[in-house]
Order: sequence, then C-alpha cells, then structure tokens
Amino acid sequence: MKVSLFITCLCDAFTPDVGKDTVELLERFGCEVNFPVGQTCCGQPAYNSGYKSESIKGMKQMIKAFEQSEYVVGPSGSCVHMIKEYPNVLAGEPEWAEKARELADKTYELTQFIVQVLNVKDVGSTFTGTATYHPSCHMTRLLGVKDAPRILLENVEGLNLIDLPLKEDCCGFGGTFSVKNSLISGEMVQEKAEHIGETQADYLIGGDMGCLMNMGGRLRRNGQEVKFLHIAQVLNAQ
Repeated sequence: MKVSLFITCLCDAFTPDVGKDTVELLERFGCEVNFPVGQTCCGQPAYNSGYKSESIKGMKQMIKAFEQSEYVVGPSGSCVHMIKEYPNVLAGEPEWAEKARELADKTYELTQFIVQVLNVKDVGSTFTGTATYHPSCHMTRLLGVKDAPRILLENVEGLNLIDLPLKEDCCGFGGTFSVKNSLISGEMVQEKAEHIGETQADYLIGGDMGCLMNMGGRLRRNGQEVKFLHIAQVLNAQ
C-alpha cells in the first residue's frame, strides 16, 4: 500500500518530528511512504479569512502534487478536513472539482487511516505516564473522527488516560479566530487550561498542532507543568 505524507504547515515548520513519527507508524504496518515535494499549504488560513481566489491557487497546487498518490495521510484533522472541502470550493470548475473529489476521497487523518483503512486498533506502542486527550473541533465536528484516537490511545501500554472535563469545548485557537478575536480566544484557552489542570495529567495529547501549541503556550504562561504531545508521538513510542 502506497501512502503519501501530507505534512501540514505547522508540522513542517515547528514539529517535523511529528512527520517522522507519522512515517514510522505507517511503515510499521507495511505502508510504502513517499513525500510529494510539490505540496504546499492546504489553503485553510486564506480561505477562512475570505481570500478565496488566493486560496484556490494553493488548492490546485495540492491537487497536482497528490494526483498520482494512492492514499494521502496527514497528522491533522483540521487540514485534512480542508482537503475534504475542495470539491465544494471548486464546484464551479467541473474539471478541477472532479480532481478535487478524487483527492478528497483518498485523503485521511492519521488515526482515521490506521483504524479504518489499515484496520489496526493496537499499534503496539508503550508510553508510561498520565495523560488527557483534547478532541479538536475540526477533527471531531467537521471531519467526524471521534473514536479512532481514543481506540488507539486506550491500547497504549502504560498510558493512564484521564477524561478531560468539558472536552468538547473549543480551545480558542480556530486558526485566524485567535488572531481576529484574541481576547475571546484568550479566555477560552484559559478555561481549557483550567480543565486540563483538574485532571492532574502530566501530558496533554491532541491530533492538531495548532490546538496543542495554543494550549501549550497558555499552560506554560500559567506555570502549569504539563507537556503537550501530538498523538503520533505517543503512538510511535516504544
């Protein structure tokens, strides 16, 4: 099975090890992973800010970059959901809309791919510690990936997973929302940090780096000694 890694901007720029862990996880289950160098931003920041024509240029580049891929897998529910929206965005251009549909149909978030396509529920990882999991908004509400991360985490040997109070609440990141509505965003992430503190967990796990960086920054400023980890880092731990 051939899989193309969709690295995402944040992972590429800030946490390249998440990409490495993603590749190693996929290779563990027999996937042949490649990295199309033509990939770029999925277009979500520009699109959500109202710059539709500018974002479409990036979307078309992404379609071309992954045109020959059998499967496309990314460590971000938010970015993967943006690709799922390509057919709607490009609906007025039939030729591109069809290509967008082909890309959307073969693109998966990492845990979704492991559980639904590879049919794996236990990746054989070991991670000792107490952690809580934040289900990011786009990943759960828009992409619909709710169960796969929990299934995989619950099978990690040594991991004590504690439920996060009001876990469905947004952390306040929301991409450009945190920039345009910084005061509201700040109050939201502070509330989230307080709930994380209630769990007394040593680690905060999530599937979207934007959310993790947002919450991790507030935890650090609060003096809360909670480390944040992408789920790929936990699932690849041995």
